[in-house]
Amino acid sequence: MAEQANVRITDARTMRALAHPARIEIVDYLSYTGASVTATECAGLVGLSPSATSYHLRELAKYGLVEHAPSQGDGRERRWRSTGSSLWIHSDAEQPESVAAEQALVDLYMTRDKDRVREWMARQPRDPQEWRDASALMGQQLVMTAEELSELNKQIRVLMEPFRMRDRQAEAPEGARRVVVQYAAFPMA
Repeated sequence: MAEQANVRITDARTMRALAHPARIEIVDYLSYTGASVTATECAGLVGLSPSATSYHLRELAKYGLVEHAPSQGDGRERRWRSTGSSLWIHSDAEQPESVAAEQALVDLYMTRDKDRVREWMARQPRDPQEWRDASALMGQQLVMTAEELSELNKQIRVLMEPFRMRDRQAEAPEGARRVVVQYAAFPMA
């Protein structure tokens, strides 16, 4: 399959369709890994029944976030894959409904990310020292122009690109683990 592009979400209906914790996990997993899965395989990832997961997959397909993938067996299984390698969510600032949908969706992502940090903090004393030393939780306040911030964001994307799970998972070095990088950069009020 050819390299997939970013999926850009700008309309409120699609944002609302994605705004469910299980749907976010499904889309993220399929986008990050490039995998194709059945509803049963996906159910194990999100902790739902295969029938509930199948419903969520069909809903995500209605909005172009996932699609049917070629069968890997006898053709009776229904497999799903992402339609892109990442999501870009941008509301239309002139449409209050779009802005509200984006805020609700971002809130779900932020809640998930905060939960991941808390889980790491609870688990990290039991992880090997090398992983505790390599991990970071940091915050900085910088003074920048909009152009400088755009350039910083571009450089960070370039730095992370060689480590993307989708491209590296099959040939990751021994000892490599899945790592979450949470990054936010925005102007203060």
